[in-house]
Amino acid sequence: MIQRYSRPEMRAIWTDENRLKIWLQIEMLASEALARAGIVPAADLAKMKAGAEKCFADTQALTERAKELEKTLNHDVIGFTTAVAEQIDDRASRWLHFGLTSSDIVDTAFAVQMVQSADILIRDVETLLPVIARRAKEHKLTPCIGRSHGIHGEPTTFGLKLALMHEEFSRALSRLRHVREVVAVGKLSGAVGTNAHLSPDVEEQVCLALGLRPATIATQVVQRDIHAEFMNCLALVGAGFEHWGVEFRHLQRTEVLEAEEPFTKGQKGSSAMPHKRNPITWERLTGLARVLRGNSVAAMENVALWHERDISHSSVERIIFPDSCTLLDYMFGLLTRLMDGLLVYPENMRKNLGLSLGMWNSQTVLLALIRKGLTREDAYSLVQRNAMKTWEVKHAGRDDADFLEVLRSDAEVAAHFAPGELEKLCSIEFHLKEVENRFQKLGL
Repeated sequence: MIQRYSRPEMRAIWTDENRLKIWLQIEMLASEALARAGIVPAADLAKMKAGAEKCFADTQALTERAKELEKTLNHDVIGFTTAVAEQIDDRASRWLHFGLTSSDIVDTAFAVQMVQSADILIRDVETLLPVIARRAKEHKLTPCIGRSHGIHGEPTTFGLKLALMHEEFSRALSRLRHVREVVAVGKLSGAVGTNAHLSPDVEEQVCLALGLRPATIATQVVQRDIHAEFMNCLALVGAGFEHWGVEFRHLQRTEVLEAEEPFTKGQKGSSAMPHKRNPITWERLTGLARVLRGNSVAAMENVALWHERDISHSSVERIIFPDSCTLLDYMFGLLTRLMDGLLVYPENMRKNLGLSLGMWNSQTVLLALIRKGLTREDAYSLVQRNAMKTWEVKHAGRDDADFLEVLRSDAEVAAHFAPGELEKLCSIEFHLKEVENRFQKLGL
C-alpha cells in the first residue's frame, strides 16, 4: 500500500540504486582524501575516478551486478566493491575500500538517507501548516461546544481547535529539524572504531563533504540510540496524526456532525448501505500512526548490540526506516488534502451548543457568586442544584428547560444579581472574549 501511494521523491531515497550511489560516493571521497594524504597515487586515483564515472552513469547496471555477485558472496558490501572494482584498472582498484570496514560505508550512507528523508518531511510540515492556519483563521470565531470526557464543558471555537492543531504540528516541525541534525553523523573509523587504518582527518573530510559530522566516538557502527531517536521522532509526529484523527472521527459522527472529511464525486461509502459517508481517511491515518509506533519500538530494540557490533539491527533497519519515512510522507500528503477540503458545519455546532441547555455557563455563575462573597462550597451547591434541576426538566420531556431561566427562578441565586446581570454573564461572547488575543499570541 505504501509503495503504491507514497510519493516518488521519498521512495527514491530508499532504493537500492540510491543506496549504492551513496556508497560509491563515500568510497571515492575516501580515495580522494587518501590521495591528498599521499597514500593513493594520483595516476591510480584518476583510474578509480574513471571507473566510478561508469558506475555513476549506470547505477541500475551497478546494482544488478552487485546483487548478482551477492548471491555467491553472501555479502552486500563485498558484492558492491567487487562490481565497482570490475570497472577499474586491476592495479588501481586495490585502493578501493582501503582501510574501511563495511559499516563505515553502510552507516555513513544511512545517515545521508535519513537526512534526505528528514528534508522531505520538513517540507511536508511546511506545506501543511499554512493550510491549517488558513482554516483556523476562517473559523476563528465559529462557536462550538468544548468537551471533556466526551461531555459538554464550555464553549470554544472551531478556530481554536485548529489553532491547537497548528501548534502541535509546529512542534512536529521543530522535532524533525532537531532530529535531522541528530542523525547527520557518519563514521569511517574502521573495524572497531579506533581509526587504526584510516586517519580521523580522512574521516572528517568525507563526512563534511556529505554534509555530516564525524562521530565523536564509535564502535564498528554508529550508535543506535541515534537511530532510535529518529524513529521515535517519526512515531511522535505520527501520534499527532492519531490525535487529530480521533478528534475528527468523533466530530463526523452522525449525532455530532460538526466537521466531515471530503466525500468526492463518485465515491462510495459502503458496499451494503449507499447512504454512508465514513471517516475512512481519518481512520487510515489513525491506524498508520500505530505502525510508526511499532517501528519505533523495533528501533529501540536495536540499541543493544554485542560488544563492538553485531548485525541484529541490520535486517530490522532495512524494513522500518524505508517504511516509516515513506509512510509518514504519505500521511502528510493525506492530511494536507483533508484539511484543505474539510467540510465544516457551523449550524450543527450551534445546535450542539444548545443541547446542554446553557449549562456551559455553570462555572461563570459559580465564580460570580464567589466574587459576591459566597464560599466556594456554597456557591458550588447553589449552581449544581440548579443544573440538576435543569436536567430534570429536560428529562421530563419538557421543551422549556433552560439553565438561565432555572437560575432566575431560584430566589437564593437571584438575590445576588442585579437585573440583567445574569443574562450578561450567560452569553457566548463572555466565553470568546480572549480568542483574538490567543490567535495573536500564536502568530495566526
